[in-house]
Amino acid sequence: MTARTGDTREPSGRSEPRRPHGAVRVEAPARLHLGMLAVAGDSERRFGGLGVAVRRPAVVLDARPARELSAAGADAERALMFARRCHEALGLEGGAHLHVVDAIPPHVGLGSGTKLALAVAQALAALHGRTADAPQLAHAVGRAARSAVGTWTFALGGLVVEGGVRRGEERPAPLLAHHPMPDQWRAVLVVPHAEPGLSGAAEEEAFGRLVPSAQRSATIAQLVLTALLPALVEGDVEEFGAALTTIQELVGDAFATAQGGRFHPRSGALVEALLRHGAAGAGQSSWGPAVYGVVGSEAAARKLADRIQDVVGGEGTVQVVTFDNRGARVERS
Repeated sequence: MTARTGDTREPSGRSEPRRPHGAVRVEAPARLHLGMLAVAGDSERRFGGLGVAVRRPAVVLDARPARELSAAGADAERALMFARRCHEALGLEGGAHLHVVDAIPPHVGLGSGTKLALAVAQALAALHGRTADAPQLAHAVGRAARSAVGTWTFALGGLVVEGGVRRGEERPAPLLAHHPMPDQWRAVLVVPHAEPGLSGAAEEEAFGRLVPSAQRSATIAQLVLTALLPALVEGDVEEFGAALTTIQELVGDAFATAQGGRFHPRSGALVEALLRHGAAGAGQSSWGPAVYGVVGSEAAARKLADRIQDVVGGEGTVQVVTFDNRGARVERS
């Protein structure tokens, strides 16, 4: 699939930007969204959240200078849309050809849109010799209006906690905590064949119907600060998993009226199966239907994946994934 738009020109009166040079490859890992701090946005800062980067699936994007903006490969139309936004926001001159070599499956809860958008923005900035951090890139392509988990995992990898968006502002939420995941830990990622989770207008409408709960927000924050993060620092997968599961249950209950239950209709039984068969902690990523189980070793992950494969049968994919502690990679040729 190929998409194209006309040549873009810098308005007269601006200083001449650096000419595009070289070719660039950007690889951006998917993310698991582990939950929100203030689910219904019931304070001055809305939402907040935590998540973690995983090496696969990932966006792999090649970019080279060209006279026009064009895109090919998986998600080409969406990549071109993000490229147009970025060109306008950063005032870039000339064009580029983008080839999406690999993409994260869309609308399953793994951050496909944000990671593609940021990969496009990073590639275009690199081609033009521009330096921009992840929040600036997110702003340029119109992402992170609600959650900055995808932005910070793009920048840093590992586990991130972000503090929520201040009402009336449109910049990505600040990073509160970042810590690498233990090298030996793994996640078993399950993506069932199911209707996609909420997005677009349906997602906006669902957030508008949420009922604030100060008690729930306080409990989630306490679990993050006094159980999940300390356990991560100490490498205690059982304590980490127990805190994560409880956070997921609290968040899921808040969204129950929007998604037909604590989890996506196809995901609840899979979360239970992951816990029953040995996961230290399990939950649903974003709106699902993707779910995950965290374990402490490769051997435990393989054993769990085999058991869950029997549960899923041929109705989805099951894979062992490694946590990513580096964030997006940029290579020049």
